Amino acid sequence: MKKLTYFIHDGKDGYEPLYEYMSSSVGIDEFYARQLCTYFVIKGSQYELVSNEMNGEDEILVLEDRGRNNSVIDEKNYRGLGIHVEFRMHLESENYKLLSTVPCQTHLDVIRYLLKDVTDIPEIGQMEVTSTEIDEDRGVYVLYVKDLQEHHME
Repeated sequence: MKKLTYFIHDGKDGYEPLYEYMSSSVGIDEFYARQLCTYFVIKGSQYELVSNEMNGEDEILVLEDRGRNNSVIDEKNYRGLGIHVEFRMHLESENYKLLSTVPCQTHLDVIRYLLKDVTDIPEIGQMEVTSTEIDEDRGVYVLYVKDLQEHHME
């Protein structure tokens, strides 16, 4: 993998490049972590992943614009503070309440969380993951979760 490019689908047949990462500046583990996120937030806007593609050595993520990203009161900027994962309540009525934050040593640690349908949140327990996000503006991965509806383990 040499580069990862985000493209915005215009809703018709057009695609416009939004953002690009080169493997010389971003590790392969971060390339993979980014590809596992349902949403991408950058410059105050939110985009939803609609297609994850490869073209030779290049990784391509096709997004649809979902408009302005709604900020919540307890958002923290993690730029320069290392890699972090936030766990937030899925419900907008709960104002996407911050449940917990976990520092990670590597993006491989993040990938472990991003791959799960049910995750274990420190001091809270198991919850169901509803969507995942890389918030470029704040420098953090976000997992939106809700209470388990049924027991997944016997």
